[in-house]
Amino acid sequence: MLVVRHRYECPLRWADVDMLGHVNNVRYVDYLQEARSALLRACLNAAGVERPEGGYVVVRHQVTFLAPLLFRSTAVSIESWVTEIRAGSFTLDHEIFHDTEDGGRVVYVRARTVLAPFMIETGAPRRISDAERTALAPYAELGERCRPVQVDVPRDDPAAHFPVHVRFSDLDIYRHVNNVMYFEYFQESRIAVFGRLREALREFPRINVVVAQTDMEYVAPITLRATPYDSWSVVTRMGNKSMVIDAEIVDGEQVLARSRNVLVFFDAATQTSVTPPPGYREAIIAALGGSLAESA
Repeated sequence: MLVVRHRYECPLRWADVDMLGHVNNVRYVDYLQEARSALLRACLNAAGVERPEGGYVVVRHQVTFLAPLLFRSTAVSIESWVTEIRAGSFTLDHEIFHDTEDGGRVVYVRARTVLAPFMIETGAPRRISDAERTALAPYAELGERCRPVQVDVPRDDPAAHFPVHVRFSDLDIYRHVNNVMYFEYFQESRIAVFGRLREALREFPRINVVVAQTDMEYVAPITLRATPYDSWSVVTRMGNKSMVIDAEIVDGEQVLARSRNVLVFFDAATQTSVTPPPGYREAIIAALGGSLAESA
């Protein structure tokens, strides 16, 4: 059987750009959602499946950011293919890129997404039908398994807490918070963490950070309500040019989502990663305290 990759041309929006002039990391996941929807429509229609037995929810994302994408009037290309089909889930791999004049490509993101079918009426999980399996098969290539995200985030430091307010526009067609919005919630939580560091770093030159890797685990749906959910974020590792932030969104004792983000120190003038000046990392460790300071 001929193996093919689905290609989707995704137009950019000016609102996708962040303060560094790059497409914001959250927006890449939005692009992947558009490409994923296009692939599912194409393969199901080709297999004669007019309507699947239910819907699909995202279980897990692994997103590796490789190069900054600047705003452009032309669309960015996304290739998607199937790397695993199991009884109750399937995995898609993606590459966001643009072709170069010499026949190569510049790759901005590589990502892996695990989806699970479910019954819309009851919300219960279901097995992948034979028709769906047949529809996905032409796009199948052997790939690595997407491992669950495991984090250990303490909830005893009030400074690590951030209230997550759900907006009506955050919901998807299933009346759950859309998977893309979780990335935005965790981004807001990270910004709050850096707010704690402002005073500790005031004697140092400004150094930006960019997201290099995000792993996300969706545990339970978040729904619309007036009261906020709770997000807890902690820095768990400090490297020479990077740091790791682990986070959870919870409702009481129930974990709703987990994430691990690798952030790289970045020089906006040279558009490259940088090593902070002496004392910078130590100032962060001292300000954050807790297990990070003890391990240092």
